[in-house]
Amino acid sequence: MPLDKISFDRRSLLAAACTLAGAPAFAQGAGPSSQRSPAQGSAQVSSRISNSAYAFTFDGLEGEPVRLADHAGRVLLVVNTASTCGFTPQYADLQTMWERYRDRGLVVVGVPSDDFNQERGTAKEIAEVCQGQYGVSFPMTGKQVVRGAGAHPFYRWAAAQRPADIPTWNFHKFVIGRTGLIAGAFPARIRPVDPRIVALVETQLAGV
Repeated sequence: MPLDKISFDRRSLLAAACTLAGAPAFAQGAGPSSQRSPAQGSAQVSSRISNSAYAFTFDGLEGEPVRLADHAGRVLLVVNTASTCGFTPQYADLQTMWERYRDRGLVVVGVPSDDFNQERGTAKEIAEVCQGQYGVSFPMTGKQVVRGAGAHPFYRWAAAQRPADIPTWNFHKFVIGRTGLIAGAFPARIRPVDPRIVALVETQLAGV
């Protein structure tokens, strides 16, 4: 995907590159450090980040942007959400995952979407559901399109990476590993606390 179609904050991206410059996952396959200058190493890391989930920024539900680059090197659980869906109670499971694993490096990101006609509310109304009813404290983006040509750049990138795993309903889950690449995808019916998701998250947190 051309960089001019990727939504990212340049300063956050540079900061992420510095954060990950010494990370083993990003150093693998790069050759001995003695054979490349710091500038070359930084350029390689920046290139990898620009082609990863960490390249993307969302408008935040309450105004502040949600920059995935701010969480570079962490495991992400990115979920398109809705307030009037049969799966809306999964907000509670997402909060459980956030509280259980955030100190170990997991970041849960909720992405409200009306693609399936179940998120018609304003940002204030969305907050009343996710925060007021379910006690959500993890990052929430503003309302986004998650399917098709008009989708947010993160979801267009995800579709290019995993064409068979695009969201087909609300509460579709992408697990992003510490390298910023998709480690797994799970449909709405699989709860965030399902053993399969928990096992994958723990494996990614361990850097395996």
